[in-house]
Amino acid sequence: MPLIIVLVLFIGIAIAVITIFIMKSVLAPKKLATVANYQKQGKHNSAIKLVKQILLKEPKNAEAHYLLANSYRAENKAEIALKELKAVNQIGSFGGYCKENEFRLIIAELYEQFNQPEEALKEYVLLIKLMPTIGEYYYRAGKLFENRNKAEKAVQYYRKAIQLTPRLSHAHFSLGYILFRGKKNVEAKAEFEAALKYKADYYDAHFYLGKLQKGNHEYIPALLSFEKASRNQELKVKSLVERGACYMSLKSFDKAIVELERGIKLTTNGSSPETLYARYFLASCHENERNFENAIDQWEEIFSKKPNFKDVAEKLSQYQELRSDDKMKDYLTSGITEFQGICKALTTSMELNITELSDINNGCQIIAVDGDTKWRGTRKMPKLIWYLRILEIVPDTTVRSVHEKMKALNLTRSIIVVSTNFSKKAQEYAESRPIVLIGKEQLQKQFKKVDFKAIHSAMKKK
Repeated sequence: MPLIIVLVLFIGIAIAVITIFIMKSVLAPKKLATVANYQKQGKHNSAIKLVKQILLKEPKNAEAHYLLANSYRAENKAEIALKELKAVNQIGSFGGYCKENEFRLIIAELYEQFNQPEEALKEYVLLIKLMPTIGEYYYRAGKLFENRNKAEKAVQYYRKAIQLTPRLSHAHFSLGYILFRGKKNVEAKAEFEAALKYKADYYDAHFYLGKLQKGNHEYIPALLSFEKASRNQELKVKSLVERGACYMSLKSFDKAIVELERGIKLTTNGSSPETLYARYFLASCHENERNFENAIDQWEEIFSKKPNFKDVAEKLSQYQELRSDDKMKDYLTSGITEFQGICKALTTSMELNITELSDINNGCQIIAVDGDTKWRGTRKMPKLIWYLRILEIVPDTTVRSVHEKMKALNLTRSIIVVSTNFSKKAQEYAESRPIVLIGKEQLQKQFKKVDFKAIHSAMKKK
């Protein structure tokens, strides 16, 4: 009798266990289906409550963890979602609602979001093994290699991504950018053009294509590329600065000024490199246009932000004469006609008679002869005079040019007048030749012999 009772109890317990197992096998999937249905309807709070009940009974249910992670993501709780996905990774069971390829893509993206590139890369490598024909996964892995400064590895993955998916514009751009940095300009240009072929509004590709065109002196195509890039707000200021630089190379300083001033007005950071370069290029335009006061204003703005930026401190030092010497200011900034008047007056003050006057780059050329001579019949020897308006130290190449010009005109003597001074090599070259060098200090002394008011009055009458 006792044996029968024990046997009955054992059978009862077995039936109960089997019943519970069957109930779980039937009810759990039904509950997961309800969770999935809640998610489709956007009822994520309800989904979270139900799936948590499931996990209390089945803590190693990978599908439940995955569904819970999806609801957390939908509720912008990405950090908690990542925790649930890590649990799925530990369980290592996939199927049903938790498809491995979808899971790995989601967890990889979350690892990237939370700055865990090593973990993200592992997931993309697993994704590539699962789905080796998807170019996007190679691209994403390549991007992570590039961020780790492994350019060669990144190039391999970008090329594979393009091979599998030729229309992947961002893979073309990323490959092009690495080639651009590596000075492989021909290949880089081809990749930027490919990126634009598949995505016409790829603004970064327009910008770097413009950089390559500008570097090849293809200024008109570069202007168009930068114009297209400027439609993107993040690239607008940089693109306007580049357009300004293109116009400067084309000697269209008025157009360059317009672009650069637009860029400066749009900038929100006065110390940013693009703003400093915009002001520097703008100053250069004003300098070329002989608007020196405007140029000085820009250099002073740059100096206030970054005193050691390029040669700004040197420029300010060179141009300080404009603030303290009105005659030097007139010499440097006056229009061509007035400048020629000043040169004529300077020549006359040296007791020379002018026979010929013409323009030269950054200055004026005069041929003159000595005035009154002590002896009748003495032949008046003509001299070649160059008046130069430059603020750099004059190199020996300039003095050599004057000497060649002098010989070409069959003249035996020359004078070079400058608003700065001459380099040591220039002085050494002139010492053994019939060339007189007049630098800034001597020029300022000579200014005292010139009536600048009379010159101004004569210009007004004209």
